[in-house]
Amino acid sequence: MKLMAQIESKQQGLSLSCFIFVLIIVALFAVVGMKVTPTVVEFSSIKKAMATAKENGNTPREIQASFDKLATTGYIDSISGKDLDITANPSGGLDVSVSYEKKIELFGPVSLLIDYAATTAKGTPKLPQ
Repeated sequence: MKLMAQIESKQQGLSLSCFIFVLIIVALFAVVGMKVTPTVVEFSSIKKAMATAKENGNTPREIQASFDKLATTGYIDSISGKDLDITANPSGGLDVSVSYEKKIELFGPVSLLIDYAATTAKGTPKLPQ
């Protein structure tokens, strides 16, 4: 009898309500991850298209046209060539940068707002707002 009481007191684990709570938290993270991942992939495509457009064009208009062609083939819907900020750099070339917001509807009145910013300039990690 005493041995049985010791075995029962050492049992450990999750109760059903705790398990359901953990399951809800994991499901929420999974939903957010599934909705955010496509925007991150698109942002990566935007950065690659900006770099390629900068290499392909010598004028701002050529860079915008090149970006628009790459955006069509790269499934980029958030921005277009006219949204790019193209400026001259001190070494005589052009720098391309972009900044935009992406609103992701999660459920009900809850949404997530992500600020994306990228530049082709060397040594400029932060863009002006």
